[in-house]
Amino acid sequence: MELIVPDQMIMGLILNAGNAKQHIYQALKFAKSKDYENSDNEIALAEDALLEAHNLQTQFLAQEASGNKSEITALFVHSQDHLMTTITEINLIKEIIELRRELVTK
Repeated sequence: MELIVPDQMIMGLILNAGNAKQHIYQALKFAKSKDYENSDNEIALAEDALLEAHNLQTQFLAQEASGNKSEITALFVHSQDHLMTTITEINLIKEIIELRRELVTK
């Protein structure tokens, strides 16, 4: 397993969570204009970015579990907060998009 330094993980989480958030809001924008094909593409991109962030976090946690402890900084806490709020926003926006689809078909 490649050793990941805390700064790499922190910035990777922030970057990937930000990318995921950007894509999910773009998906919502497409859904508002009833362009569900592009909306689905953006959802997939959001989920890919979220998976990248999650993989970084998992790798970092595995390192800590194996004895490579790191200092908890404000930036580390911020990255975790950014990731968790992005996950919540993605889940909610996906539900909003699904509701829009249902309304269109009625």
